[in-house]
Amino acid sequence: MPSARRIYVGSYTDAVYTLEFHPSPADSDSPTLSLLGKTQVGSGPSWIARHPSDKSLVFAVLEQENGEIAVIKYGDEAEGVVVARARSGGSDPCSLLATEDELLIANYSSGTFATLPISTEPPFVLTPKPWTLSFPFERPGPNKSRQACSHPHQTIFNTVDTTSAEKELLIPDLGADKIWRLKKGGDGHWTIYGYVQCESGGGPRHIATCGKTLYTLLELTSQISVHPFPPIDTCPPQKSLSTLQTPPPTPHSMTTAEILLPETNATFPDPYIYVSNRDDPSPEGDTIAIFSLANGETEPELVTEVRTGLKHLRGMYFGGEDNKWLIAGGVEGGGVKVFERVLGGKDLRVVASLGADVVPRPASFLWA
Repeated sequence: MPSARRIYVGSYTDAVYTLEFHPSPADSDSPTLSLLGKTQVGSGPSWIARHPSDKSLVFAVLEQENGEIAVIKYGDEAEGVVVARARSGGSDPCSLLATEDELLIANYSSGTFATLPISTEPPFVLTPKPWTLSFPFERPGPNKSRQACSHPHQTIFNTVDTTSAEKELLIPDLGADKIWRLKKGGDGHWTIYGYVQCESGGGPRHIATCGKTLYTLLELTSQISVHPFPPIDTCPPQKSLSTLQTPPPTPHSMTTAEILLPETNATFPDPYIYVSNRDDPSPEGDTIAIFSLANGETEPELVTEVRTGLKHLRGMYFGGEDNKWLIAGGVEGGGVKVFERVLGGKDLRVVASLGADVVPRPASFLWA
């Protein structure tokens, strides 16, 4: 019988919440989701990430003008303890990635990438001042209100070329319509050595990969672009397709938020891409679009659109055995819901939920 799993929830409040999901409770015919506690960390812990080897350490951005990073130490209790703080190296940090000895931070509003040396032992953050890098920015993009400057939105390693001894870092830049490609130089700092060009006005937000293909979620146009990877700097996308089965007339206020492509396994042998669409005017809430790769990795096909009942669906995260469960939340309403992957991953069904009064303004998730 599957055991209960803890889930940490970043939010647009002042706390990181701890939930418990039980797939098969003895006293219930269906899975349950409950709130165990919360950890006060400061304003806007919207994105959280775990240390790769010490699972008790969780790092949270504090998405505010004077950006900060909080380090949370968890033990047996549901509430963690903030054991360190540091500046994020810019304004409104919106994403971070933890390696064994380094935090990689995207500061959205200031257009900067920053790094902090870290340790699994006190003081956890080894210097109060991060190293920072500003991205080149030539001119404002077509979307004047969103593309007046560089807006890095994610830090993620390239998983396509796993044979290289040098890790490559990819950073989608919503303001510049580029995905920056970084490698470490001889001085130990990350340096830009190229980029992937996205469609003008698309606003790349997050990315995923499969085989030799790069999928970029274009926030501002609600599209996925498909690139052969690694492309040359001037390589245009092979194709772009809408994340909506019935796109509304333009202009509209809907945008995309998250793209996930869980690894295949014995339970789910066929690959699917999952995308969150937010700010849908429908009373049934926002949708999760599911794309099949049955026609090949360069030919994603939108096969299902799941109504969630969530408002401003921002973050999603897979977890549990074989990534059977997907947790998602609505920042502006609907609370938190756990979905089960059904039909081999082609569809989703809600199995457990908590209201916005219990978990307000959820934005990101981690399965413990």
